[in-house]
Amino acid sequence: MTEVQNNLRVAVGQMCSAARHDPNIAVMQDFARNAAAGGADLLCLPEVAGLMCRDRAKADAQVITAQADPFIAAARVAAAEQRIWIQAGSTPVRKQGCEKFRNHAVLIAPDGDLVAEYDKIHLFDIALEGQAPIGESNRFEAGDRAVVVDTPWGPWGMSICYDIRFGHLLRDYAKAGARLIFAPSAFTVPTGQAHWEVLLRARAIETGCFIVAAAQSGTHEDGRSTYGHSLVVSPWGEVLCDAGAAAPQLIFCDLDLSRADHARAQIPNLSNERPYELSRIDARTKARACNER
Repeated sequence: MTEVQNNLRVAVGQMCSAARHDPNIAVMQDFARNAAAGGADLLCLPEVAGLMCRDRAKADAQVITAQADPFIAAARVAAAEQRIWIQAGSTPVRKQGCEKFRNHAVLIAPDGDLVAEYDKIHLFDIALEGQAPIGESNRFEAGDRAVVVDTPWGPWGMSICYDIRFGHLLRDYAKAGARLIFAPSAFTVPTGQAHWEVLLRARAIETGCFIVAAAQSGTHEDGRSTYGHSLVVSPWGEVLCDAGAAAPQLIFCDLDLSRADHARAQIPNLSNERPYELSRIDARTKARACNER
């Protein structure tokens, strides 16, 4: 049985992705070269790293199957050339004959093989006060399969952006033994300022996992603005690396994944979990009676 490794050097690539594949491929290739030169074992990219295009007609002309997608293909070549693992953030793809896209993440081994694929489960359908509603489900269909992949460093879990607001998903990854969870993201500026760091720190603490969250940052070609601040958070809730707002930018972070094991040994909340029933009590009648006295 192969011994699980603990020491992992991660390169996190913060991007301001364009509405075409080619510029994003060039940034990814540059990141891969620099990550390998810097001794990284793993390169992590943000959500919609391959293509950020909200113009439906322009997106329709570019989004194809995952098997044919140019960004994924280029990332596979880069991983093999640089002998590095790549979690390629996500990119929009579509199944043959389907109108809607999938927000699709992949993990690539250093020989260029695709070892894991994940489609975003929880779609970003929100309505911020004073802003037009955002309905990701208008263009995307949700995935229905959570993914844990066994690696030389132990199990890793895959999520994308809005997924981090659904703690049960990440908790299920931790119960399956994940020591690290990916959260590639493209947070809006208002939600990023309010919730980004606290959400990631909470998920790390709840699960006893490292959270690696590569992010989009800046004003994009399609007019959107994203928050940035790619983070790596320890199982104890410490922010180990923060990329700030600059993009494109590559940061490095050295992890000891045994810290996930130590955190869970100290606070075994995963095994302390207990079943329960939810009771709902209606006190309104009693309150009205008291008020009528």
